[in-house]
Amino acid sequence: MESDRAPAASPVAADSSLAADPGIAGSGVDNAAVAAELTAVIVAVTDGQPRVLTIDGGEALPSGPFEPGHRSLQAGLRSWVETQTHHPLGYVEQLYTFADQDRKRGTIGRMVSVSYLGLTREAPVVAGWDAAWQPWYRFFPWEDVRAGVGLGDASLTSALADWAESSRDPLARRDRRRRITINFGLGEQRWNEELVLQRYEMLWEAGLVVEGRQAAPLSATLSGASGEPMRHDYRRILATGIARLRAKIKYRPVVFELMPPGFTLLQLQRSVEALAGRLLHKQNFRRLIDQQDLVEETGDVTTETGGRPAKLFRFRGEVVAERRVAGTKLPLVREV
Repeated sequence: MESDRAPAASPVAADSSLAADPGIAGSGVDNAAVAAELTAVIVAVTDGQPRVLTIDGGEALPSGPFEPGHRSLQAGLRSWVETQTHHPLGYVEQLYTFADQDRKRGTIGRMVSVSYLGLTREAPVVAGWDAAWQPWYRFFPWEDVRAGVGLGDASLTSALADWAESSRDPLARRDRRRRITINFGLGEQRWNEELVLQRYEMLWEAGLVVEGRQAAPLSATLSGASGEPMRHDYRRILATGIARLRAKIKYRPVVFELMPPGFTLLQLQRSVEALAGRLLHKQNFRRLIDQQDLVEETGDVTTETGGRPAKLFRFRGEVVAERRVAGTKLPLVREV
């Protein structure tokens, strides 16, 4: 299913290293052709840390071309993910189709990427494609505001302010200030965890991420604050996936795709907090889970929490068939 809110368009740096993209080199696509790439944003939550499955040492997402032998787009995606990572896919939904005019890879005239969001539980992956699970905040450190609200790194805040004032056009300066305030939850504006793509694209526009640099490299300070880069526009695709999931956990019980068969309510809360990058109000969160009748006790307890034994719960899968889970906002901790 296509996203009902299209990502804002932004330039994507062309990269001539076509052979570095697994599955695309040697595909026989010439300059006049349009090639279709299948890209997967595969997410897991492990020990309260949201993680994404990557290849090539974290520089790319699992991907490959749609080939004549694939019976469907999703079948092709599953084939590439299992080939590159040996990780079978569970829940998958179409994320977005990226077809910007300047999406070019080396000798390919136009590249269309059909992306998918997959939710799973972390399992070992094959090393042949340098596949690995990476914390997604490695790529978007500013998105984790569990320790505070808004941009936590002063160097990034200062660099954005300098960029806003660098325009000679007073209207452009005012527009930049307004967008920074809204996107990054500064001043009187509240942080909106769903604006992941808008924040990344603003940093791209300001030249504060490696992918958006046209000249001198970033300073060491800014480089650390702006996250690890990825090849081509994979980080943009990942930002879109994070935004989709953050929105989706508010109205559909997809978080349970990431949970083990038995879990404590605290583990469930920590997983939701990890995905949202926000802290939740404990009592309100448990009241919400109880009101929607989403879980039931397994009858077992665990002592792994470090304190007194905690009850284990499981997801009531039949709740989806019984009724559509009511939309709700996350019970966030009050901002101060």
